[in-house]
Amino acid sequence: MKTASIAKTLLSVAFAAATVTFVQAQPKESAIVAHRGYWNCKEGGYARNSLAALESAQKAGFWGSEFDVNMTSDGELLIFHDAHIDGKSIDQTPYAEFKDYRLENGEPIPTLDQYLAQAKKYPKTVLVFEMKWHSTDEIENRAIALSIEKLKKYKLFSPKHVIFISFSPNASRVLAQSAPGFTVQYLGSDRRPAQAAEMGMNGVDTWFKTLLDDATWYPEARKLGMSINTWTVNDPAQMETLFKMGVDQLTTDNPMQAREVLEKIGMREVVAGKKVKIKK
Repeated sequence: MKTASIAKTLLSVAFAAATVTFVQAQPKESAIVAHRGYWNCKEGGYARNSLAALESAQKAGFWGSEFDVNMTSDGELLIFHDAHIDGKSIDQTPYAEFKDYRLENGEPIPTLDQYLAQAKKYPKTVLVFEMKWHSTDEIENRAIALSIEKLKKYKLFSPKHVIFISFSPNASRVLAQSAPGFTVQYLGSDRRPAQAAEMGMNGVDTWFKTLLDDATWYPEARKLGMSINTWTVNDPAQMETLFKMGVDQLTTDNPMQAREVLEKIGMREVVAGKKVKIKK
């Protein structure tokens, strides 16, 4: 009888401990990244990677605003997603040939200088800087060196102002080497978190379906102490699942909807100017 009582007590203690551990492990907060700025609204002009979209994200107070950087053949850094404009390869074409191109809201394609000048007005908004693939590693390396020069010029070259992301293994390695102490997240799912860590990355920015379909991905990254961002999540149910999973950042075309999801599930939104605590 005494043995049974002791066993019952031990079982109760074990269950209580497990419950406490479970509760402590639940995510309390997450951050929202506006994908190519908060463009999907009147204020953002419905124009991705525009200055208006960046300003809209800044004024809305989202933690971060993501943007894409390509370099022209004569060394101008442009905020543009694709590698080609009107059939012309950006890194093989001089900037002058793109000056007349207009975004959906009538803006010209922003240069990195123009983008950083706007960023400087609201420095608490984290710049989620994607270095795009270029046609050669040499061009990519020049683009990275010049980008860092520009960030320093605008006094934004700081881990609190910018994080780097890239699909390019070369760019990811060079960014990690050139910006020690910064968050550098590998964008591709072609390398597992452990492989990204071996490349020098301290974070992953993973396609949402990879996180949802591969139950080992998230714990592998966490075990390595890596930050976890996910893209591009536009479905509220998937947002809820990923927020509850514990991602540090969630990148979306619908940041206001993501804000509503966080409120609905009782999680705090890490807003601009607040540090994201990497979950253990």
